[in-house]
Amino acid sequence: MRKKGKNRFSVFLWLFILLFLAIVLVFPRWITVFYPLSHRDVVFSTASEYEINPYLVFAIIRAESKYETSAESPVGAKGLMQIMPDTAEWIAEQMELDEFNPEDLHDPQVNIRMGCWYVNNLTEEFSGNTALTIAAYNAGRGKVKQWLLEGSWDGNIQTMKGIPFPETRQYVRNVLKNYEAYKAIYE
Repeated sequence: MRKKGKNRFSVFLWLFILLFLAIVLVFPRWITVFYPLSHRDVVFSTASEYEINPYLVFAIIRAESKYETSAESPVGAKGLMQIMPDTAEWIAEQMELDEFNPEDLHDPQVNIRMGCWYVNNLTEEFSGNTALTIAAYNAGRGKVKQWLLEGSWDGNIQTMKGIPFPETRQYVRNVLKNYEAYKAIYE
């Protein structure tokens, strides 16, 4: 009796695997369900304006908010790209935006524009090093500069174990994984 149940399970498992492979081969874009291009037009135009890769922006959005415009973290980061209100105030000053309100961060156009500006700013500061840019986006530019000065982490992807904050280490891994997935799927 036991053998008969085991055989049924094996047959079911093989059928499931074959069906899955058939779907993957016939519909190779199925993975786009997990890596959508939410707010595509805004991301592509704003990323182009600030000379950053739009797939990096999508990777950050996926890691930060899972595409939820109303997302708000326990510490107060808001919107798609989870920007802290204090950081947003600073960005608004740098961008010379009049009458900025932190609640505007729930507006995808405002959030993505500010997020792209900030990613560009960090990219310039860290000489185009994507891993350092992502780490600074999460932990703050001051912390990342401190890590570089102390020699805790050199900004190399192969030495990410040196990132002192476990949350930032995991965040950098997640964003880089998302970034590679977006590029593989859409480029």
